[in-house]
Amino acid sequence: MLVEGLDDMVARLKQSGVQFTSETPTKGAHGKRIIFIHPKSAGGVLIELSEQQTDS
Repeated sequence: MLVEGLDDMVARLKQSGVQFTSETPTKGAHGKRIIFIHPKSAGGVLIELSEQQTDS
């Protein structure tokens, strides 16, 4: 799932009790920052959040 403002999104989700597979986003494919929502918090599904890159 592409999101804008990954750090803000992660902070909001953590405040809501969502668990992640890591504490902070890491570098994924094509240099995008990613983080995974733990399946325990997503009905057994592993969900990837990927930061939307803007064209500069």
